[in-house]
Amino acid sequence: MKDMLTKLLILRTSGIGPVKYRSLIEKFGTDESILSYLSPSQDFIDAVKREMDTAYNLGIEYISDTDSRYPIGLLKAKNHPIVISVRGNIETISKPSVSIVGTRHSTAAGMNFISDIANEFANHGFVVTSGMAMGTDTAAHFGALRAKGDSQTIAVLAGGADYIWPLENESLYYEILERGAIISEMPVGMMPNAQNFVQRNRWVAAISDTLILGEADEKSGSMTTARFAIDYGKTLYAVPGHPSDTRSAGPNSLIKNGLATMCTCVKDFFDDEKEIKTQKNIHPENEILDKLGMIPVSESVLANLVKKTVSEIKAELVVLELQGLIRKQDGGYVLN
Repeated sequence: MKDMLTKLLILRTSGIGPVKYRSLIEKFGTDESILSYLSPSQDFIDAVKREMDTAYNLGIEYISDTDSRYPIGLLKAKNHPIVISVRGNIETISKPSVSIVGTRHSTAAGMNFISDIANEFANHGFVVTSGMAMGTDTAAHFGALRAKGDSQTIAVLAGGADYIWPLENESLYYEILERGAIISEMPVGMMPNAQNFVQRNRWVAAISDTLILGEADEKSGSMTTARFAIDYGKTLYAVPGHPSDTRSAGPNSLIKNGLATMCTCVKDFFDDEKEIKTQKNIHPENEILDKLGMIPVSESVLANLVKKTVSEIKAELVVLELQGLIRKQDGGYVLN
């Protein structure tokens, strides 16, 4: 506990990140010597102690890069975090994983495809790692959580491990805590900023040997994650899409330029599996049911898919919900 306090006092000091920390270790030799040199105020020491107390009360554990439980993929990354905080099933972070990312504005078809891919990886013993954003990330986490057992998915957050963002994924956050892990390099309680999301994307790419890119605009955070994966020498797959859809521009360009392998079905990864099975609709003649699956689809997206206004489909949604055919979740509706 004392050793971690010493390390956090150094890392929470303004201007000290992984690069600076390592240069200080090279100069002073030990954390204790660095701390003596920094000579933090009592107020600062008390603030870091309060963070640690909050973490303890929330069941958040600090893992340093000298700990055998530290994710091996992350450990190999240049300038990786010296300490990460982990909430949930700690053993999850030591298992082999695959990272899956993509746009927050994914199509229903795109989300269902990613969900099925994630589910198959989880069924084959892989942890599915993503960033808990709306759209593709959410589909990846939900797909993994459909598999049996624990330790199925990791969410890498841009804020503190206790800071739920986006708020629409609050229920997903707690599902992941039950059957996976939440990790972050940021202080407990910290709200994410723009730069934190770039760092989050870097670690999502680093933690796994393989990264799968779903729908993504050419200039997007997901494409940044893909570029990090390329820099790290990871195996990169991309899901192709229609050329006229800007959400396909990212993966299509990576495939075209030979930077990613095209991903079209589960057989691209597991030879023993049949092609992805899609959930059969109970009433295929119903347009709304035909567009729903395991991933929540919002009213506005549904309206666009069935070529009706939101007000026109609301009555149908109520009837279908009363019939027990669908249910409302955070972010939209899913099949029962």
